[in-house]
Amino acid sequence: MIDRATIDRIYAAADIVDIVGDYVTLKRKGANYQACCPFHNEKTPSFVVSPAKGMFKCFGCGKGGNAITFVMESENVTYPEALKLVAKRYGIEVEEREQTEEDIRRNNDRESMFALNGWAAEYFAKYLTANPEGKSIGLSYFSQKRGFTEATIRKFGLGFCSADGAMMSQAALAAGYKEEFLLSTGLSLKSERDGRLRDRFRDRVIFPVHNISGRVVAFGGRTLRTDKTVAKYQNSPESEIYSKKRELYGLYFAKKTIQQMDFAIMVEGYTDVISMHQSGVENVVASSGTSLTVEQIQLLHRFTRNITVIYDGDAAGMKASLRGIDLILKEGMNVRVVLLPDGEDPDSFARAHTAEQVQDFIRENEEDFLTFKAKLLLQDAGRDPIKRAEVVSDMVQSIVLVPDAIQRSVFTSECAKIMAVDENMLIAEVARKRVVQTGDKEASDFIRREQARIRREQQVVQPAVTPTEKKPLSAGSSEDVLERELVKYLLKSGHRCFEVIEAGNIVAINIADEIFKNLQMDNITFSNRVYNELLQTYQEHWQREGSGVEIAAQYFVNHHDPEVCNAAVDILTSDDNYVPSEIWRRKDVHVESEDEILAQGVPKAIMLYRSKVVERMIRAQMERLMDSSITEQEEAECIKQLDMLNQVKAALAKESQRLIL
Repeated sequence: MIDRATIDRIYAAADIVDIVGDYVTLKRKGANYQACCPFHNEKTPSFVVSPAKGMFKCFGCGKGGNAITFVMESENVTYPEALKLVAKRYGIEVEEREQTEEDIRRNNDRESMFALNGWAAEYFAKYLTANPEGKSIGLSYFSQKRGFTEATIRKFGLGFCSADGAMMSQAALAAGYKEEFLLSTGLSLKSERDGRLRDRFRDRVIFPVHNISGRVVAFGGRTLRTDKTVAKYQNSPESEIYSKKRELYGLYFAKKTIQQMDFAIMVEGYTDVISMHQSGVENVVASSGTSLTVEQIQLLHRFTRNITVIYDGDAAGMKASLRGIDLILKEGMNVRVVLLPDGEDPDSFARAHTAEQVQDFIRENEEDFLTFKAKLLLQDAGRDPIKRAEVVSDMVQSIVLVPDAIQRSVFTSECAKIMAVDENMLIAEVARKRVVQTGDKEASDFIRREQARIRREQQVVQPAVTPTEKKPLSAGSSEDVLERELVKYLLKSGHRCFEVIEAGNIVAINIADEIFKNLQMDNITFSNRVYNELLQTYQEHWQREGSGVEIAAQYFVNHHDPEVCNAAVDILTSDDNYVPSEIWRRKDVHVESEDEILAQGVPKAIMLYRSKVVERMIRAQMERLMDSSITEQEEAECIKQLDMLNQVKAALAKESQRLIL
């Protein structure tokens, strides 16, 4: 386990803007930063990062936390793993106490697999440059045939696996790595005949696949043989740390440039990406020969909404990829297409041109994907009316996927011109298919809106509570809700005071003092573990620093328990005080100030919560009375307790009613 001192050093070093900025494009807005949320799809940014408080919060999906919990969510790793990733970024040595047997049993195999992959990447890279076989076969291929420089080979960690069928596996075992992880990562295969291990990537040049944070999750191996019975590429299988549908080759190296340029270039293979990077065009990623997936598109969406797909002129290949690119449209992204000259692919084109020439070519030749698709399909259809009708249907299917209504309208109009069909017919067909496929009943919605408008004109509209108003606390509020309310008052306003009149004098009462006094009066601890942890953390600092001192948000946001951290962020970023409707302001009705709200809200929340606790204690005593095994002495004690609790309940009910009124 990681010791407390090391955790504190990691939290102190972690810059949330830097860390979150590795995953999404942040834009400064005042003292904070904004972005589209990486955890759910959205068009309007509702994801906010506060460097002053060291926290993030999405007001769309509700996720929030600190730099460590952000890494946990983004990388799908445990809390200790996230701490190690952040520590590695800032060069902090992680000191761990000796693990117990239970710790060892619970240790996630993922870290062992990552460690093995990291070792294997270094092994393959060293074999490429230091071993005669690696240099004569692998290095000559990369440097002479592909034209990769030494710096490029080192940057992408390119390597070579020996033709000796088990050399890497034996070296891994000798280095202390377990057979089970060699098999689970797919680095080794086990012979059914004799049970021996053999290298999956034997006699192949190696392309390590890095995840978004730079860790090696898989490998691609390319054979240099001309034997057509041998698969050209061999890839790592799906594993605990690798899912091909969730990874984009080169994204780790491209993400900063993608953010800066606000668009990504999509190519097909490893060498396409590497050659483009070497030429100076670095905002390039590849789907590694597989069809695009929703997960890959959403991953890219973290950094930009704009994608340019480069095709090499292979008509069959282009048509095969059209369906996958439709998915990009469905995710609300902008797609453009560039067609390279005949005989060129991104690899060869990048090697023959400078970065400026490549960028100029893309800028001058890219066109909207739907326009490109319509022209491509119409070339094949020619004058055949049946085929042209099929093209229209295909284009409608693509337009239907576009979530933005304005973009759909523009695409519909443009496609109608290209395909020489009636625009109104195309609009109707798009609307019809959206009704069936997406539930976007545009015609029905229009009728419903018109009917609602007519009803409004015929009726006197009464003032209504605005959607942002929160239901005030009442006797029906749950214990959990009341605990959250008390924690909210502590975290947001615990250092402040509210005023009451006692014996004709105005008396200032500190909020934290009042809450803790009442809880200690009944010896109450919160039932909700997370809220109780926040309560205890606040109390520790309150006792140390004294009444009236504002307790810094970092103590809660950087809590070592991710659940506590997330709850703190949720409370600190909430705007859930009961605020009367703007309607009353317009009618010159008195609207309470924040001080007045606190003066009423804090005592009311305390009394309602104490009442809930007393009710729970009464129920417990009643259940005890129903127990057939209870003795006469215990029964008498129980009745005595019930009598006392009912008196307290009556007093609290009277006080609560007064406060509510």
